[in-house]
Amino acid sequence: MVLNQVEKGGITAREAAEVLYLSLRHVRRIPVAFRKQGVAALAHGNRGREAHNILDESLRKRVLELAQSTYAGCNNQHFTELLAEREGIVISRSSVRLILLAAGIRSPRKIRPPKHRSRRERYPQEGMLLQTDGSRHDWLEGRGPWLTLVGTIDDATGNVPYGLFREQEDAQGYTLLLRQIVASHGVPMALYHDRHGIFERSKREPESLEEQLEGKREPTQFGRIM
Repeated sequence: MVLNQVEKGGITAREAAEVLYLSLRHVRRIPVAFRKQGVAALAHGNRGREAHNILDESLRKRVLELAQSTYAGCNNQHFTELLAEREGIVISRSSVRLILLAAGIRSPRKIRPPKHRSRRERYPQEGMLLQTDGSRHDWLEGRGPWLTLVGTIDDATGNVPYGLFREQEDAQGYTLLLRQIVASHGVPMALYHDRHGIFERSKREPESLEEQLEGKREPTQFGRIM
């Protein structure tokens, strides 16, 4: 139907290619054979023929037998290598995979032990490290707009020195936060934060000529305060 429309000029070859999920070049070749042979020209040339690369049935059975006995438990890659090295059977890993999948045998996956995550020791004294972040949430429970809570927590004690709500996470909010903490608790030794653009400039941002000459990036507006 699509090719008939192309022949009649109802649609272009490019439009036909999109409809048929074929390349434009292939769609331009089809009409030539279509005019001579009709619908039969659309059948694949190898239809009804045995594929030249099909594996011998006896070979399939031998591979399957070895996979279930001598080399049981080997993954596909290792099994393929062993077939070539020890059995003189040289076939591709993809062929081995297809043979085994047809018999319901999947390549075993190596079970790795879970990574041990050691908990970092907290800093020994209050004020040595403050962790800061912003959390956007429906803090007003539907009674108003979503807000971002900008706050800090002391790493040693777990206390929250200060926090404030902002419309969004911004440099001014962190500046107000830090000013209040310094005024009421003093200057913290270190401030831990994520890689938000407020704290660090993106590595994708091109460096200025001055930065290239100095070999370092200029800090952000909030970074200058820190």
